[in-house]
This record gives sequence, C-alpha cells and structure tokens, in this order.
Amino acid sequence: MENFTFHNPTKLVFGRGQLENLPHLIPDGVKRVLIVYGGGSIKRNGIFANVQKKLQDNGYEAFEFGGVEPNSRLSTVNKGADYCKEHNIDFLLAVGGGSVIDCTKTIANAAKYDGDAWDLVTKKVEPQDALPLGTVLTLAATGSEMNAGAVITNWETNEKYGWGSPFSYPQFSILDPVHTYSVPKDQTIYGIVDMMTHIFEQYFYRPTNAPVQDRMCEGVLRSIIETAPKLINNLDSYEYRETIMYAGTVALNGMLQMGTRGDWATHNIEHAVSAVYDIPHAGGLAIIFPNWMKHNIDVNPERFKQLSVRVFGVDPSGKTDKEVALEGIERLRQFWSALGAPSRLADYDIDASKIDLMIDRAMKRGPFGNFNKLQDEDVRNILEMSL
Repeated sequence: MENFTFHNPTKLVFGRGQLENLPHLIPDGVKRVLIVYGGGSIKRNGIFANVQKKLQDNGYEAFEFGGVEPNSRLSTVNKGADYCKEHNIDFLLAVGGGSVIDCTKTIANAAKYDGDAWDLVTKKVEPQDALPLGTVLTLAATGSEMNAGAVITNWETNEKYGWGSPFSYPQFSILDPVHTYSVPKDQTIYGIVDMMTHIFEQYFYRPTNAPVQDRMCEGVLRSIIETAPKLINNLDSYEYRETIMYAGTVALNGMLQMGTRGDWATHNIEHAVSAVYDIPHAGGLAIIFPNWMKHNIDVNPERFKQLSVRVFGVDPSGKTDKEVALEGIERLRQFWSALGAPSRLADYDIDASKIDLMIDRAMKRGPFGNFNKLQDEDVRNILEMSL
C-alpha cells in the first residue's frame, strides 16, 4: 500500500425518520439557512415542506434557491453565491441528489470568494474559506454526501471538471431511504450505475499490496448486483432502498481507496461527453466504462480476471486470463442492459460529428488516468467503440 492519511469529518445520520434530528445538527450561531434544491420534486413529494418546517419551528430563517440542473452549471453556482452574499446566509442545506450537493458545495466556497467560481473549479485559486453546509440526500448515486468532491459544468465553454476543497465536506448528511421512494425507475438505474463505476475507478490501480481494499470493493459490488434487480422491480422496498443508499455512500467516502490511487479516466471522458451533449452522467458511464475496460485489458489482464471471477462469477477453467476478463466485461454490460441502462452513445443520438471536440475537452489538462495514462488516440478509440 501507499502511505495514507484518512480523515472524513462528515457526520452520517442514517435511517428512517432521521430528519427529526436536523435542528440539532446545525451548528451553534446559525440563523439564516439557504435550502438548495433541483427541479422541484421535493416540493411535490413533501420533503421541502418538512425540511422548512423543521427549520422554522426551531427559530431558523429559511431561504430557498431552486433550479439546480442535473449536470450542475457554473452559472447557477455564481447565482447561488451572489444570493448568499446578498441575504447574509450563514448555512447551506442541500436537499437533493449529487448535482444539488455538488452545486451547494461550490456555492459554499464561492460565497466566500470575490471572483468567478470557475477560478475555484479550475484550481486557478485555492479557496480560503467557505460557508458551512449539510445535506438531506434524496437520490442514492454519487456519494457526494460524504466527500469533499464536486463536479461543475461550464456550458459556455463546454467544459466539465471535478474539483474539491477541505471546506467542501458537509458537516452532516441525513440519509433516510424513504426519501428515495419517489425516485423514478430510470433515475434509480442511473444511481446504481454511478455508484458501481465509482468502485470500478478505485479498483483499477497500479499493482500494490491492497487485498483488504480489493475485498471491500468486491463485497460492495456484489451487494449492489444482488440488490439492484430486486429494487428495480420493487421501488417501494425500504430494505432494497436502504442497501443501495448505503452502498452509494460507501462507494465514494474514501474508505475503499485508502492506500491506493484509482484510475478515474472514464469519468474524465464522460465529463467531456456530457459537457458537449448534456446527457445523464451515469448514462454516459454505462456506455463508456466497458469500452475503457476492453481498451485497457492488456495493461493487466490478471486484474480484470480477478474482477470477473470474484464479482461476476466467471469460471476460469481452461481459459486464458484475457478470455476470463472479456467474459466478465460482457457480463457487466449484460447486467447494466438488463437493468435498463444505455449501451451506446447512439442511444442519445450522439454520432462522430463532435468526436474531436469531445477529445479536446477530455485532454484539456493533458494525459490522464492512473491505471493507464491515456493519450488522444486512446480517448478516440474508446469513444469510437462507444458510438
């Protein structure tokens, strides 16, 4: 293993009815809370009203900032930061899924910065302070509720980047599986794909001694694979929602990658695609990840074989490592397709007409990937396989 220091300050408050604890989780001295949300589903299903009442009944002045996009945008971040400054907001509460939380994290940092939030996202400027924030999670997917990362899209330049700061950790995150009951089937599928790809990104690292991390990744993946089909056929099951919700958090709260450096190339490629076409992030990942696997299989066939045998149950008898690996990749593709995830960019009416632009955006910061460093032609090959 590589040397590492692990620190995650987010308090995770998990289970049915945990919203009751909201007033006790907000730090002392807070008076004005901004509720940040997306398209308004939390108003239709009653979550917003419950959150607002909890705040107001306990003496907090509650403000609201809605309209955060599925691929949260820079323009919205800047509007939110301006709103915080104008109304003297002293605490942010993200009520929603990963995009809402990512936007809220970035607003929190930008509210303490005098320039454009893009300076923070592109790491031109290091944040020195931020407003404190908490979250009420309503969609199991990104794991943003218990990490410092965020992804923001600049639609004006067709750029989309991940970023983060020590100030971006939520002070607390409330996870009640009941809050995910209203998530429709397609968004539930996307969430399952997203959390699985987070684990895959961490599973593919350069050789090192990390058997515990491997088994942890494999165990979470197997739990997701066992539960996902059941959930898709029973969206109101507390038990299945509970398992998937917790898996999404564990998939990206830092526990699985201690002592290793995951790859993250596939996310970078997908960010380039959705920055140009604004498709669902997890939909793009479902299309691209198996093709990234095929493209990189010769880097370490044994690594892919291990995944195929331990997670997808491939019988290795009489087969080469590469044959076992390819069978596992195909089983992954079949699993996602059976859930209802897309398998080709053509499913979003994407052709090769803007492939050069997508490659340019993917390569904006130079070669990338920790398992195998990708160049322009690697990205082109993966995208062409994905068409």
